[in-house]
Amino acid sequence: MSKTISIEFPSEILLALNESEKEFKKRIKISLAIKLYKTGKLTIGKAAQISGLTRYEFESYLSENKISISNLAFDDVMHDLEKLE
Repeated sequence: MSKTISIEFPSEILLALNESEKEFKKRIKISLAIKLYKTGKLTIGKAAQISGLTRYEFESYLSENKISISNLAFDDVMHDLEKLE
């Protein structure tokens, strides 16, 4: 099930960005998904759903924009490595 949310914005925004309404909508969805993922509000899978991209496409987008696709802290990784030894 999906939910629709309407957002009002000045029509000049599309002209200023030189984007169609469809392109602007996609930009908003991806930006929201990234923000919610980076703040830990959503998993990468749920964020990908909001973005409208596949998980692979979303992860690729994050990687291309130098955004970590892992929420593991350095200390967590080192702790896991110690367990393996």
